[in-house]
Parts: sequence; structure tokens; C-alpha cells
Amino acid sequence: MTTIVWFRRDLRLQDNPALHAAAARGPVLPVYIQAPEEEAEWPAGAAEQWWLHHSLQRLDEDLERLGLRLCLRRADDSGRELIELAARCGARRIVWNRRYEPAAIRRDRAIKASLRGAGLEADSYNAALLREPWDVKNKAGGPFQVFTPYWRHCLAAGDPPPPLPAPAQAAAPPEWPASLALDALGLEPRIDWARGIAAAWTPGCRGAWRRLDTFLTTAFEGYADRRNRPDLAGTSRLSPHLHFGEIGPREVFHAVGAAAARGQFGAAWRQSSFLAELSWREFAYHLLYHFPETPQEPLRAEFARFPWVDDPQGLSAWQRGRTGFPIVDAGMRELWATGWMHNRVRMIAGSFLVKDLLLPWTSGARWFWDCLVDADLASNTLGWQWVAGCGADAAPYFRVFNPTLQGRKFDPDGAYVRRWVPELAALPTAWLHAPWEAPAGVLTEAGIELGVTYPRPILDHDTARHRALEALARLKN
Repeated sequence: MTTIVWFRRDLRLQDNPALHAAAARGPVLPVYIQAPEEEAEWPAGAAEQWWLHHSLQRLDEDLERLGLRLCLRRADDSGRELIELAARCGARRIVWNRRYEPAAIRRDRAIKASLRGAGLEADSYNAALLREPWDVKNKAGGPFQVFTPYWRHCLAAGDPPPPLPAPAQAAAPPEWPASLALDALGLEPRIDWARGIAAAWTPGCRGAWRRLDTFLTTAFEGYADRRNRPDLAGTSRLSPHLHFGEIGPREVFHAVGAAAARGQFGAAWRQSSFLAELSWREFAYHLLYHFPETPQEPLRAEFARFPWVDDPQGLSAWQRGRTGFPIVDAGMRELWATGWMHNRVRMIAGSFLVKDLLLPWTSGARWFWDCLVDADLASNTLGWQWVAGCGADAAPYFRVFNPTLQGRKFDPDGAYVRRWVPELAALPTAWLHAPWEAPAGVLTEAGIELGVTYPRPILDHDTARHRALEALARLKN
């Protein structure tokens, strides 16, 4: 009996419970459906679509080694398309791995009901998380809203199950239904703006594992000290691979454990800063599941009344990396060029938007959503609500990052700014994070004319900080 495996954000063969279950039962038909309802509330941004194109291409190549191929379809209704495919190829069972976005949960429940109503078997599995959001509860039986007790609870619960191997073999269906060509999905840009992204990333499972292996070999041990330095290769950069399911969190967790068993790290690897960050991703999904309104609404309800301002010019300057604050501009340009931004700089740039410019956090979340290759609804929502002070375990609103001090602390030699803001490259480090303070002769020697070759600051940080604190005081009153 043929089983349809409906791929979504699980674009891998290994540790893929749906594929594993299907291959154990008989012939397998792998299917990917492009449907407007799949991304109804949060359509994929341009950078994410570029990645998806190449990830689907890699998945198809991996499936070919099993004697399978990926059937690509486009439909207005995924459920109806699956029923028609099942009738066409004689499938009696359809399986998939779960998604946890609010719209996806609603849609998947309806699809499962319609499939079963049509006399088909329908089962879903967990391939994306270490633990299901509904399985982790605080002492009162409710969801956690602070990370540290959440993480301690998960540590006490023991290790997640080991990852499943890729199927050693899989039977092909008796007949292959028609499939679209990958290019017909229209995921790649018509204008080739993605060269920087292509140079920075290798989508697919092999790219994910190369990145993880490099990180475990060169950066894991120093992660706690180096992860806040955007000028250093101190992070794993696994986020887009996890987002598309090219590698799973169980695989990452147990790969760290295996490296520890080989003597690469100490016995306390489970409490490592890196696995805490992996758990932060889990925490984001925990919150999104229990508080599904948070992509649009602040978790802390009082922030719905916050006096945000309307400043299109300020928003545009921030988006284009033309604020006049080098560390902010470097981050926004890295985002535009590569589809990714270092996490410390995400916090700095986010703080600048919501606290210096007093623009709503949702404006930043939408921009990141369109530009990031790892545009993950749970993590993007948690990150922006954290920096805005309106979410779970949030940074207090009165904590306003000083972009100049942050740049000097976390990019002390200026390598990050020089890379992404090359017009400042010749400026001595002492002035690099505050070029407006440099003597005229120093600017001239570096070939810089403020307001011409590089913008003057679009605001005074001390004044902006005072305005933000006044806004917070009005909210409290």
C-alpha cells in the first residue's frame, strides 16, 4: 500500500519520522505542495523562497539515491490535492511532520479530518522540536513564560530520544503522478539579487552537517565567550538549516553528545550555552503554541497602548543601513546581503528601531521576515518582543542599548563594521563606532565626508533614550 509523505519544513531523510514510518510500510510517494493557504498569514519572504528552491533541489537529489523522486504540485487546497493524489496513485495513507504556527495548526487539523473523512489513514509526527509544546508544563500545569525555569525543567526531564536514521531503502509507487518542474514554482528571483546569499550559504542537509561539524570542531568550546562577537566566527549559523528542517534539533543535541563522548568537550555539555540557545528556540515554539496571538499582539497586554510613532523616513534609514550608527548599519547591510544577521547585532538593531526611533516592533518583525533566510515565526516573534520589552522573559523596556558602546564592546577592533560599512574602513578604530566625534582632519584622511559619503546620525541617542523612557512612564500611568 502506497503512503504519501507530505514534505513541508522537514526537508531531510534522516530523523524524519513521517518518512521513516512510510518506508516501513511499503511504497512511498514524496510530495511537496505549493499552496497559498500554506503561508496564508505570513507568506514566505524573498530570501526564504530562494533558500526553499535550493533545499527542495537537494532533497530531490537525496530521494533519488533511495530510488524515489519528489513530486511537486501547486494547489489552492492542500487537503483536496492530497486526496486527489491518493486516488491517482492508489495510496491509502498520508503522513507528515507537524508545524506549529497557529494557521498551520488550524489547517492541519482540518486536513487530517478531511482525509479521514475520505477513508484515508492520516498521521502526523514531531520532527521539528525536542519536546512537544503541550508536554512541557510549569508546576501550576500551565505554560512557562520565563526561559530559565523552562530550561531547567527540560534538563530535568532527560535527553530527547535519539534521531532516526535515514531509510536504508524505500519502494517506489507503482506509478508516478505528474510533477511540476522546480522552476515552475517561481521561488528564485527573476533579478539576480541573491548572489550574496548564495555566496554565504549552502542549503541542504550536507550543508547543514558541514556547518555543524565545523562548529563542533572549531567553535563549540569557546561559544559562551565568542557568541556575542559579530567580528568572529563564534556561532553555529544553523538557524536556516533548522528552519527548513534540513537538520533536526534531536540530531544537533545528540551530535554534541557524541562529540563529548569522543572527548572534544567536558561532561557538562548538556548545560552548555549552545544547547541553551537550542532550548531558546524550543521556548519560542512553546510560547507561540500557547500564545498564538503574539505574532501580531504583545504578550504583555499593556504594551498594546504604547505610544509608537509614525516615522517612514526613520524606518527607511534603518532598513537601508543608513542611520549613521555604524554597528546598526553594518547589521542591516549584512541582513540585506546575506539574509542573516548576527544575534547580538539583531538585538542592537532591534533596540535602535523600537527605543531610539520609537517605531513599533511589528515593523521590525515584518522587515526581518522578508529579508531573513531563517525567517522563523516563533523565533522572530520571541526575539522582537524580547527586545521591545513586551513579551515573555523580555528585556526590561528601560534597558536601551547604546549602539556606540555596544559596537565598541562587541566589535572592538572594528572588523565587522569595516566589512559591512566599507566607506568607514580607513577610519581609525578609536573613532570607528562614533565617526561624528572624529576630528575633521581624521575624517578627511580617511576619505569620509559626513552627510555625503556616510550619513550623520539621524538622531541623538541620549535624547532618544530619554524620549523612550518618557513613553514608558506614560504607559505605566
